[in-house]
Amino acid sequence: MNPADLCFTTATDLADALRRREVSAREVVTAHLERVDRVNPSVNAIVTLVADRALEEAAEADERLASGAEVGPLHGLPVAHKDLHDTAGIRTTYGSPVFADHVPTRDHLVVERLKGAGAITLGKTNVPELGMGSHTVNPVFGATRNPYDLSRSAGGSSGGAGAALACGMQPLADGSDTGGSLRNPASFNNVVGLRPSPGRVPSWPDKAPWGQLSVKGPMARTVRDVALMLSVLAGPDPRSPLALDTPGSAFAGPLDGDIRGLRVAWSPDLGGSVPVDPEVRDVVRGAVEVFGALGCEVEDACPDLSGADEAFLVQRAWQMELAYGPLLGEHRHRMAPDVVWNIEEGRKLTGPDLGRAELLRAALFHRVREFFASYDVLLLPVSQVAPFDVELSYPASVDGTAMETYLDWMRSAYLITMTGCPALSVPAGFTPSGLPVGLQVVGPHRGDAAVLRAGHAFEQATRVGERRPGVVAGGPADGGGP
Repeated sequence: MNPADLCFTTATDLADALRRREVSAREVVTAHLERVDRVNPSVNAIVTLVADRALEEAAEADERLASGAEVGPLHGLPVAHKDLHDTAGIRTTYGSPVFADHVPTRDHLVVERLKGAGAITLGKTNVPELGMGSHTVNPVFGATRNPYDLSRSAGGSSGGAGAALACGMQPLADGSDTGGSLRNPASFNNVVGLRPSPGRVPSWPDKAPWGQLSVKGPMARTVRDVALMLSVLAGPDPRSPLALDTPGSAFAGPLDGDIRGLRVAWSPDLGGSVPVDPEVRDVVRGAVEVFGALGCEVEDACPDLSGADEAFLVQRAWQMELAYGPLLGEHRHRMAPDVVWNIEEGRKLTGPDLGRAELLRAALFHRVREFFASYDVLLLPVSQVAPFDVELSYPASVDGTAMETYLDWMRSAYLITMTGCPALSVPAGFTPSGLPVGLQVVGPHRGDAAVLRAGHAFEQATRVGERRPGVVAGGPADGGGP
């Protein structure tokens, strides 16, 4: 394999080639570091690079395999970790000036599991300040740009991860998702991202270990690679009280299979509850037609999501205050206005506010549970807009409807968050101007495997995810430049 081939070989195939010793970990890591050196200055996806450490780990990985020692399923694969996930000995800023020089002494659980499976750490990927919002820009490192058009946003909060995947700088990426922070950048960068069921991927350390709003999850360029990564990340851990008992190995099997007869619900705007730009709606409508051609039973249908909006905004504000409220007293002047606003919204909450949010979410769970008794998956857009101007904080309007806060334009993702259902973002197509659009595939409670199978079937039928950004080759799709 030449370096370009190595950088766009699927993680699954690359892992197989490494174990068969057809290529060395040193060759793989070197190829990816060369790609980072060439492409990252344009997109600003990887913000902390530990090249020497990565090469040392690659050499150790090669020696381990040569000695006949057992190696993990991700042996030799390079991964840059999200800058919200602690990495022992490697700068982790959370995109905030408050933590600009922070170097953790321990790894987050997802980093532990990736390293334990043989992955090699390249560095850290960019995030919005304190991970707030679905546009990756912060005062420490600046903005991450979309590799399909450098004048556009890469999404967020896992925007650096999504852009790095699209550019071939890493084959796998760890993300996290509260209101769309994993799904949105997957959509914006023409890659795949899974928001798993709460508890599927344990979280530690965690200030609110009983919370179910925010989850960690896998990102990659194919659904099969996402499943491979999930097989490593999933499974119980005594430090996480909500961790599901199903072992990660349950997701290591093949995804191929006939999906004829799959009962598919399709809603372009969640029953009229969210505005969607026409160009996004058109791309997703075409993607849904693929399911019909594959023999699925497709109907226009949507669960009743009333109360989901209020419950999400209340629980998210409470979570923001819990996590970052203590910083306001000393560091308010160093925090972005949207961050301060969201923390202060959390401080306004009362006990009855939190109680009402719980009641709303309980009723929502049962309505959605009953909905999935009639359907196997629900399809809808991931994001209500295509990638927008990188200089904006967020879209001012969607299809003529004003967006009052930096959260409003992602309701198509955060309303699904409140259902507690697994949701996959898979490449669906491109707008006439060449911007990526993702399809959101939602499954029933804890139906992660079903979502992966449906997404894989769609991916194999369309191959949309194989379209590479022009920035990789320096072509016209480079857009407006950095």
